[in-house]
Amino acid sequence: MIDPQRRIAERAILVGLEQQGLSHWDLEDSLAELKQLAASAGAQVVDTVVQKMEKPTAPYYIGKGKAEEIARLCETKQATSVIFDDELSPAQGRNLEELTSRKVLDRTQLILDIFAQRARTKEGRLQIELAQLQYLLPRLTRMWTHLSRQSGGIGTRGPGETQLEVDRRRVQERISRLERDLKDVRRNRTVQREGRLRHNWPLASLVGYTNAGKSSLLNRLTGAGLLAEDKLFATLDPTTRQFILPSRQKMLLTDTVGFIRKLPHTVIESFKATLEEVVLADLLLHVVDLSHPYFHEQMAAVDATIRELNAQGKQTLLIFNKIDAVTDPAIVRQTLAHYPGSVGVSARTGEGIDTLIDELTIRLRAWRMRVEFHVPISESAALAELHRIGHVLSVRYDEDIAVVTAHVPPEAKSRFAAFELAAV
Repeated sequence: MIDPQRRIAERAILVGLEQQGLSHWDLEDSLAELKQLAASAGAQVVDTVVQKMEKPTAPYYIGKGKAEEIARLCETKQATSVIFDDELSPAQGRNLEELTSRKVLDRTQLILDIFAQRARTKEGRLQIELAQLQYLLPRLTRMWTHLSRQSGGIGTRGPGETQLEVDRRRVQERISRLERDLKDVRRNRTVQREGRLRHNWPLASLVGYTNAGKSSLLNRLTGAGLLAEDKLFATLDPTTRQFILPSRQKMLLTDTVGFIRKLPHTVIESFKATLEEVVLADLLLHVVDLSHPYFHEQMAAVDATIRELNAQGKQTLLIFNKIDAVTDPAIVRQTLAHYPGSVGVSARTGEGIDTLIDELTIRLRAWRMRVEFHVPISESAALAELHRIGHVLSVRYDEDIAVVTAHVPPEAKSRFAAFELAAV
């Protein structure tokens, strides 16, 4: 990992592989993003190397000749780190470090390093340590090659544990402890959430690609005062603020960690306690950086993560941010026309915020009416769907019928028409 105490001294070479089926532009954008990640971690990128191959090689990920070229480039550029755009296997990382005599990181390690630098709350620190250890566990062989001495004494059999086995056991014990601590955090968060839900206020979660402007938008709407920098993953810890619409409807807005392409699975797993805010939200506010040349790809990456969290199908409002940075006004008009019901705003200047508030008022109007559904217990899929996309207020059972009182998005009500009893 990049040492925060030596950020200024870090000089990095980026490495990308143009594989079969991957366009040059996809790779170029991915490497540009990797450069931003490196800068967020405190490293100065001194060069970028790309190799075109059908698929990665087992020993070095890239070809051996290219790896040797990178080793020479490290000497010329006085580089201290080599960062790969994709995840490396333990063997590949070990071989590359031996060949280059430099620290070798992959995209996953870089993201984990940024998270470690930015985590401020106890929950955030627990989550990132868990993700780091889960990433580290299969890579311990890169650190230990020696054996411990044989243990002596009565009843001892065999050669004893290797140092690797000792460290693996210690890491596994620490992972178990962190998972228990995060369960406690999740229970505390559930208690806090239940306290908020007693008011029956709808919950809207801001989701989007990292650096899309979610924190800036929350600041603009609620005056939350969150850190909002032009950096990837500027904020990690979720923040919830109350917001009152002109109709006097009260709602809760939650800012969540930004998503990214190739977001490590260990990060998603470790941050599930935080990302529960997305799963339990009544409305998703998908914030998109319209000024980014590949905003469609960023939208697809966010949608993929939402599916992985099993939060797809929720009522979603698309918010195209940074319209003030779009040089061609026609792009704004065409995009909003292509996505009916979407809103264009600038969190920086305030342009379009009134339109956004009007759209929120319309979207949340339906949440004022509670509907009672009588769902046979055998219809488990329908019950699960109600919990996933609706705002369930209460559930009671009458023999083989589940009586569910809930708010359901207008566009989803037709799915449950067969079970709907009446507004209450």
